[in-house]
Amino acid sequence: MKRTFLAGVCLLGLGAAPVLAQDKSDEDNSRRFTADRVFDIEYATSPQISPDGSKIVYVRHSMDRLSDSDRGDLWIIDVASGEQRPLVTGGASAGSPAWSPDGSKLLYTTASADGKPELRMLYTDSGQSFSLAQLEYGASGATWSPDGSMIAFSMFVKGEKPSFATAPSKREGAEWNEPVKVYDDITFRFDGQGYLEEGATHTFVLSADGGSPRQITEGDADLTGPVWLDEDTLLVTGNTAEDRDLDPIESEIYAVELADKSMRALTSRDGPDYRPAVSPDGETIAFLGYDDNVMAYEQANLYLMNADGSNVREVAADFDREFAALQWAPDGRSLYSAIENAGNVDLFQITTGGDTSIAVSGLGGTSIGRPYAGADFSLSEGRNPVIAYTAGSPDRPAEVAVAGRGVNARTLTALNEDVLPYLDMARVEELKVSSSADGREIEAWVAFPPDFEADGSFPLVLEIHGGPFSMYGPFFASEIQRYAAEGYVTVWSNPRGSTGYGEEFAQLIDKAYPGNDYDDLMSVVDEMVARDYVDPDRLFITGGSGGGVLTAWTVGKTDRFAAAATIKPVINWFTMALAGDIAPMVWRHWIREDPWENPQAYFDLSPISLVGNVTTPTLVMVGEEDYRTPAWEAEQFYTALKLQGVETALIRVPESPHYIASRPSRLIAKTDNIMGCFAKGTTVFSSMALP
Repeated sequence: MKRTFLAGVCLLGLGAAPVLAQDKSDEDNSRRFTADRVFDIEYATSPQISPDGSKIVYVRHSMDRLSDSDRGDLWIIDVASGEQRPLVTGGASAGSPAWSPDGSKLLYTTASADGKPELRMLYTDSGQSFSLAQLEYGASGATWSPDGSMIAFSMFVKGEKPSFATAPSKREGAEWNEPVKVYDDITFRFDGQGYLEEGATHTFVLSADGGSPRQITEGDADLTGPVWLDEDTLLVTGNTAEDRDLDPIESEIYAVELADKSMRALTSRDGPDYRPAVSPDGETIAFLGYDDNVMAYEQANLYLMNADGSNVREVAADFDREFAALQWAPDGRSLYSAIENAGNVDLFQITTGGDTSIAVSGLGGTSIGRPYAGADFSLSEGRNPVIAYTAGSPDRPAEVAVAGRGVNARTLTALNEDVLPYLDMARVEELKVSSSADGREIEAWVAFPPDFEADGSFPLVLEIHGGPFSMYGPFFASEIQRYAAEGYVTVWSNPRGSTGYGEEFAQLIDKAYPGNDYDDLMSVVDEMVARDYVDPDRLFITGGSGGGVLTAWTVGKTDRFAAAATIKPVINWFTMALAGDIAPMVWRHWIREDPWENPQAYFDLSPISLVGNVTTPTLVMVGEEDYRTPAWEAEQFYTALKLQGVETALIRVPESPHYIASRPSRLIAKTDNIMGCFAKGTTVFSSMALP
């Protein structure tokens, strides 16, 4: 049935939609997860355990109300007592802590008083710190040499700008136009970075006593992610092929000699090889990779090779989950990896013989906006290492937890106990639904409002994850809590194409996205109605990025939703393949057709192909500096809906990249404008001031 924002949602919503905060009593409001509560949230990342297993340094994140930012401070925890205290606080945001091999010093990144990026060293006995070097660009992946005398890191190196002409000199005081900007790379802008400077990211080494960094890789290709093979050799990852811009996933692992900067490739297959990890004895390199069969998704496998690149062999070949970052056990007999596993993140131990087992469960909690999987961990030295990790749960963001040798497995922090215990947090329930497409099991979770009763009266929000190759789980998410606090039963799921359920499940959407993942989502909605959890006449749908694609696709397939909000979607794969920052990936791996030769292949998978069917009132939102799914994607849908008389509104988020939730106020604006649309409706969102 045809609905409009004003006639169909606003007026209907005044009597049927959830009651907003201003309509509730002060007592009710004091226990609700209101928009302002986003600024109260704290969470942990990067728990780094000391080599002896006695202490953990982690990044404690908080939301700065004045700067509207997610800032990080370094805190230290005594494992035995659980006592914690601040270590690096009060200045610029700090991150990426790394213990020296002897545990006496700590490396971390921050910024100087004038805003320049810094790599700093802190002495743990005195608490004194100093800047190792003045850097023009930020350092990443900083890592200690085995003897603790050197540090390797990656940093951008500015290159020479392409030019076809030399501008004439201008008179002093003349007001001329800015010089032209010339680009000759296929990827000339990137989300979160804007239009790119000419140059490449390279690897440097630096004395642990400070001084001038020495660049050890060169050329036009990025060579990053340094790992020490021995005191004189680094492993780096990159793609030096001439056609690298057209093959965005290709990479090799290279060994670089510090003495003369000579470089040799240790891998050579057609496909990515990356994330090397060197065994404690230095004789074996573990790494991730796969043979490139030119598909939209292929699962990273685990390999071992000798230190010289010989004797490459796959480990745990029958393990049907994707391996992630690796860390060797101190005895060199096994490795650890935090792996997405059917909605959970589990820390797996993998022996060099290929046996796999779960060492720790319940990792997660580092994604604050939506319930994505995300977790960090580290190991101590010793025969039976102590494991520090981020622990996640449905009603709490990431805390620091510990398990392993000589310690009781427990959570060491309680970062939100001053706030969340006093709020009515949403209860979360797991669902498993058979898809109407083929009977496959689809996993989902539902969050209930505090006053929920299964009487069929509550409105539903279907929240769809992006990626599309990613995974939701039963993790804390402020957006979910906000929807539930305002009275919406909220459901999220992992339709086909999601990771964490094996390669075959993820590949079901290869050259078929969107497709039967739509049926998976509708089966979840059907189950919610069948259980009498929600009112079938008060269904709402939203999702971002890949979830925005599926939202726009869904309203072109059905009119069962009262309103929709498609956030930062791809609407036209033709324009995405020619103007998005991952255009080569879309062209080579996803659609696998030249758009000028076979435009139909792009059109058939584009929500724009179904726009003539849409009657659902639909909000469209995008960041003004989004170069992943650029603003013109959202604007195409908005304009098409306007042309055919469908009620719609456009929200452009100022200065925002693809990750709208990168600032607390943007996260609030995103969620509250979606709910404001669903509950009240409006026709003038494009001029609305953000909270």
